[in-house]
Amino acid sequence: MFRLTRLQDEPVLTPIEAHPWERAAVFNTAVIYEDNQFHLFYRASDNPFFLDTAVPEAERKFTSVIGYAVSHDGLHFQRFDKPLLKPFHVNDDWGIEDPRLTKIDDTYYMVYAAFGGKSWNNVKVSLVTSKDLKNWGKGRILLDEEPNKDACLLSEKVNQKYFLFHRRMPSIWTAVSDDLINWVDHRMIMAPREGKWDSKKIGIAGPPLKINDGWLLIYHGVDQDNVYRLGAALLDKDDPNKVIARQDEPILEPELEWEINGLIPRVVFSCGGCIVNDYLYVYYGGADQCIGVAGIEVDKIKF
Repeated sequence: MFRLTRLQDEPVLTPIEAHPWERAAVFNTAVIYEDNQFHLFYRASDNPFFLDTAVPEAERKFTSVIGYAVSHDGLHFQRFDKPLLKPFHVNDDWGIEDPRLTKIDDTYYMVYAAFGGKSWNNVKVSLVTSKDLKNWGKGRILLDEEPNKDACLLSEKVNQKYFLFHRRMPSIWTAVSDDLINWVDHRMIMAPREGKWDSKKIGIAGPPLKINDGWLLIYHGVDQDNVYRLGAALLDKDDPNKVIARQDEPILEPELEWEINGLIPRVVFSCGGCIVNDYLYVYYGGADQCIGVAGIEVDKIKF
């Protein structure tokens, strides 16, 4: 069993009132470590969330975009005044949400949720790519036939195929593709557990990270009181559809004031982690309003 330790008690990023696009919230960030820097690609919102209506209401619209920040130490970030990515006009009238970033060969793949706003389920797993982390192409939908989110690509192909994690409520699923267009062999690999902290629904955090024992999968779990926590599982190194181990207890849960109180209370929610010098950094949104970081030495990750 293991737990993450917060690297500091304060958020690493908070909203900036002077920036209209990120004045209400910054949260749910992808991360990658490249060229001796931590690169964060975070979800930002212009307005608070109101999720208590039958359908999204135009007068209470919030729009999500992707901001960009960099750091040499993983704690102190230089951020940019303008969003890096805005809606692409592909089922994303209400924004692009919850990016998760993977590098395969020489290409960066950002999988995100495109929220159209026609209903609360009008969410599509989507993709945008880059060669340099700064210039991105046009976003497109990956899974078009169903409402779906909490998705990412594995950083290695499996049997020469792209390997996708996604979420068919309330469980974690996988699929494979030759061309990033046609997805087949959908499998449910993890489900909620009755009576536990992850009893209502689960979804991946960031892309799984390879450690000595296999693929470390960090995921979020939600209980019947809508508290969001982070947990961990270990996937087989050769077949990521196989769950070798799953920790009973969470590795991080809402405890600090800014994790308990915010736009959505009692939430820690991650879209990415990275391993730097044998240390795991996990970035997470606190109460859907700020971004924190926690971590652990890789050799202390035991199931």
